[in-house]
Amino acid sequence: MSYAPNTDADRAAMLRAIGAASIDDLFADIPAQHRDPQLDLPPALPETDVIRHLHALGARNRTSLDLPMFLGAGFYRHFVPALVDQQLLRSEWYTAYTPYQPEMAQGSLQAMYEFQTLVCDLTGLDVSNASLYDGASALAEAVLLCRGLTRRPGVVMADTVHPAYRAVVAAYTRALDVDLRTVSAYRRQGARLTPDLQPLADAVDDATSCVVVQRPDVLGMVGGVDPVVEAARLHGARVVVVVGDPVTMALLTPPGALGADVAVGELRAFAGPPAYGGPGAGMFATRAELIRRVPGRIAGRTKDLDGRQGFVLTLQTREQHIRRERATSNITTNQALVALGAAMTLCALGPRGLRQMAQQSLTNAHRAAEALQRAGASIASAGPYVNEFVVHTPQGARQTLDRLHRQGGVLAGVDLGRFLPGLDDMMLTSATELTTAADVAALADAWELLRDG
Repeated sequence: MSYAPNTDADRAAMLRAIGAASIDDLFADIPAQHRDPQLDLPPALPETDVIRHLHALGARNRTSLDLPMFLGAGFYRHFVPALVDQQLLRSEWYTAYTPYQPEMAQGSLQAMYEFQTLVCDLTGLDVSNASLYDGASALAEAVLLCRGLTRRPGVVMADTVHPAYRAVVAAYTRALDVDLRTVSAYRRQGARLTPDLQPLADAVDDATSCVVVQRPDVLGMVGGVDPVVEAARLHGARVVVVVGDPVTMALLTPPGALGADVAVGELRAFAGPPAYGGPGAGMFATRAELIRRVPGRIAGRTKDLDGRQGFVLTLQTREQHIRRERATSNITTNQALVALGAAMTLCALGPRGLRQMAQQSLTNAHRAAEALQRAGASIASAGPYVNEFVVHTPQGARQTLDRLHRQGGVLAGVDLGRFLPGLDDMMLTSATELTTAADVAALADAWELLRDG
């Protein structure tokens, strides 16, 4: 908000109103020795010098715009049209919170409605809420939905679901009657990794409430989920699909057509750069028969008494609005501004633009893999992939990535050993439509330096 200075007279009037003799009285509960610590600061500078100093400090940072970057693993650098940031600066969106008064919040409500429609289009499912905190909390809410629906304790989850998502699910369910089982969904043969979801299907039984898979998975590969869906249907369990990178939905069969009951994911990439992983916008979509179990809130379209179109909050199955024992979730809000930005990007791109973005990401990833192979690297991904692939690093992923950065100035990927035990010699490399031919050449050159050094 705008800076609002107070004069000495203003402060004196406020102190009189609250019965305090001085500002120090407001801090009487803080021990005197801790109220005004001595700070080791240089002498004050003129504003122009402060600005120069701050610019100099900022110039010491290196960002994804300064280096060839191939980082991914859940957060991606995709193109966001300039109009998105400009539109988000409008004052209508500054307080993107729960629109309790629909007559005063038609803009926010319509934006939620459009967001939900876009998510349904992407996922091939019937119903979407107006987003959640992030993809990880969306998955946790999906697991809780399936547990409450089936009244079964078992949750079978692929180890190729993003580790941060798995950690959040574990935290959400730790105090509940939930038997959370993590099952390997890939096979390793030497320096090759292949998706294998059959063990996941074999782990489903009559006590399973849901089975969770990710597509593309955290290894970047796209495995067939038919055995998992068939096993779930056989035992009366539900299927939850985590979308690895939402851009890939423009190329892959949507979760709804695969047989998913719930689809979740992270839409941050449509609203802005990774930004250290947040804030995010959690996508949550499901089938129509589960609409009353959807967490958060759902905006709907209706007509008023005069026949004019209007938007309202149709369902809010959270404990602030209905009896606590009937609530599906205690989630209270979302990152509405990020969700709004994601909706703006999707509208600006349209179906054709999104498909072109996904196709360019796929093309650039395969070009990067081919360039690395020519430079002597071994590609470990034995399954199909879209915009991420695995590279075998015999010297260890962490050491290899450090040397590629230090010697070649390239952020070449992510150490998969951080995610999955036994993969310390594998790195995950990601490319998007923003990856240039120069970036790919720099990656290949850095690998050759590493090989020859």
